[in-house]
Amino acid sequence: MINPKFLGAAAVLALGSNAAFAEVTANGSVTNNYLWRGLTQSNNEAAVQGGIDWADESGFYLGTWVSNVEYASDDGYSYEHDFYFGWSGGDDVTYDVGYLYYNYDDSQKFDFAEIYGTVGVGGFSASLYLLANTEADEPTGYDFGFGQAYYLSLDYGFETEKGLGIGFHVGQHDGDFVDGFNGIAVNGDTSYMDYSVTFSVDAFSFTISDTDLPDTGCFACGGYLDNGEMKFVASYGMEFGL
Repeated sequence: MINPKFLGAAAVLALGSNAAFAEVTANGSVTNNYLWRGLTQSNNEAAVQGGIDWADESGFYLGTWVSNVEYASDDGYSYEHDFYFGWSGGDDVTYDVGYLYYNYDDSQKFDFAEIYGTVGVGGFSASLYLLANTEADEPTGYDFGFGQAYYLSLDYGFETEKGLGIGFHVGQHDGDFVDGFNGIAVNGDTSYMDYSVTFSVDAFSFTISDTDLPDTGCFACGGYLDNGEMKFVASYGMEFGL
């Protein structure tokens, strides 16, 4: 399993279906751009990522995952280190619920956590992530309280006879914390949607991703945020038992 923050419901449910016995696995990947919910987390540069997961036959799992990040030139962010745990299972109808903590450079004081739940039937899945807590300070007029930001996503994936995996994704992100973390608000609107399609063969994947956001100014970095531009992401990842 690769971090659910990066791949979403498909990866989470994959862990649930594979947790027939206690096991420890490790994963690693390289990508030309680290996208999270349609937005770059690496300033449109390459990222190297990896993690370790433990899953028990009961359905309980826990893990950790790390990636380099950058949000603007010399912004002080250099890494993201996540910790998560949860329970997953089911047969015809699968489920997964858990807690995910996002850790960044100490100087940024922007760590936060979410609780999440996913339900899947066949190749379809629906996920909901809710803001649980954060150490970030609330700007005037903002609310970073429990449940005051959410991400809702729908996914559908299948594999062709020739082994080509195809996944479709749509998500909605909303809340004051969404703007506080990624600076997406336009005229006070903190909601946006992201869309993507992913093609995968063995360890390789290619994603086409877009959002309904316009490009906006980025005064801190002296440039702009290209949230409104379609992005193309090529990745290579692997997983192995320990």
